[in-house]
Amino acid sequence: MGQTTKEVIPSEEIVPAGVDTGLRGFLAKFTVLKGAKRELWLTFLIKFLIYTAYSVTNKTMVLWLSKDLGFSDQAAGALVGWDWAPAMTIFTLLAGSITDAIGLRRTFFLGVAICTVARSVMVVTTIPSLALACGVLPLAIGEALGTPVLLAATRRYSTVAQRSISFSIIYMIMNVGYIAAGWIFDYVRQLNFHVSLFGFQPSSYQELFMVSLVFEIVLFPVIYFLRRGAEATNGGRVIDQISRSRDAAGNFLSGIWETVRQSAIDSAHLFRRLVGQSGFYRLLLFFVFIGFLKAIFLQMDYVFPKFGIRELGANAPVGKLSAINAIVIIILVPIVGALTQKFAAYRMVVIGGVICAAGVFIMALPTEWFVSAANGVFGQWLGHAYLGVKGSIHPYYVMSALYLIVFSVGEAFYSPRVYEYAAAIAPRGQEASYGSLAYLPFLVGKLLVGTGGWLLAAFCPEQGPRHVGRMWLIFALAASVAPVGLILFRRYIRVPEAGRQD
Repeated sequence: MGQTTKEVIPSEEIVPAGVDTGLRGFLAKFTVLKGAKRELWLTFLIKFLIYTAYSVTNKTMVLWLSKDLGFSDQAAGALVGWDWAPAMTIFTLLAGSITDAIGLRRTFFLGVAICTVARSVMVVTTIPSLALACGVLPLAIGEALGTPVLLAATRRYSTVAQRSISFSIIYMIMNVGYIAAGWIFDYVRQLNFHVSLFGFQPSSYQELFMVSLVFEIVLFPVIYFLRRGAEATNGGRVIDQISRSRDAAGNFLSGIWETVRQSAIDSAHLFRRLVGQSGFYRLLLFFVFIGFLKAIFLQMDYVFPKFGIRELGANAPVGKLSAINAIVIIILVPIVGALTQKFAAYRMVVIGGVICAAGVFIMALPTEWFVSAANGVFGQWLGHAYLGVKGSIHPYYVMSALYLIVFSVGEAFYSPRVYEYAAAIAPRGQEASYGSLAYLPFLVGKLLVGTGGWLLAAFCPEQGPRHVGRMWLIFALAASVAPVGLILFRRYIRVPEAGRQD
């Protein structure tokens, strides 16, 4: 005789009786935001401003390091991939605890203040040591403070009914920010605007940092209108006076230091506990393989701009090209998620990895194969209507667009399911601990993409013969490590997922 099991359903997942389904239910998911208070809408605006400024900076960083500060391709790639990006990941792991200690509003202000000072330094100096120590490193800290606090703010300022759609909108806004940054990146470079302020003549890359600085400054009045202690409940927003007074009375600097110290201790205890579990090593290997896919995603900011400018010209619209990824993701992720929700996360990750790797191989093919496509309807529309290119369309425009479309399809399959699998493999009661490792793929990807400078110097130098097909072949083979590894080590890594088809 079978046993009857009870399943506790979180309140967020309970569907009250009488709720509309079908089209009316779908529209109701959006109309539920009509009752949202200003803090949630301000969070959406903050998300857009932060991610647009961050993406503009990210696309500019490697070019600025080489052109304005004089670093070689290898040194610029290593600084970004092995210093700037990993530092941001490490500080992000500590930022959540800092937010809990000093409050959302103060964390917002602290992060924006640090970013404002750091970006100001990067705008005005060309002294490498000063730019790195007082610009790049503090910027990593400031940017890291924004990620967890945005997630916490979305949860705090939304009611249970609004929460699901609020997180979906936050994800969409992030990609809209990436699209806006791509267009800004191209527009400022193509504007070729020369200005002199008291003898200071900023380069186009410093001008891009100025734009990101403007976005940062605009954040101050937006954050100001977040009310301290504001929190949404099922009945609407309330102001928690106890939280407000505690926030005002706390010692700011000592609170930050104590939180960082305690977070480091807790992280060490967590790591020590996880090391003794077999599931930890399975998840570790899984995330290492995913890191190879993340490296291909990251190279769009750290390698692709230099490749595009060197192969297609100084004013090549590489920002609009890279924005194709965000456009496709916005459209596809909800569709793919709805159509594949019954299938196991591991299978979807493998399928997505295969599609991603196939897309990168397009860039390794001979350009001659795409001449007719560049001269055809798609190539002409892409080059003249979307990208605004004058004259003939280089085959790499078509190849890049096809690569990004295919890669984005694969990303829509695998990316949302990676974190789901981490939760599935975790022992009961340790889902949060395993979920805290979710930044590992990006850390692996950043370390891998740090080698991109050597690939650029070898196969796509600023001067001399180029063999960019070989560079893209290496990237494609690196992307292939993920699906191949996940298939070969399937018996070791994979665990059954409750309620999902094999």
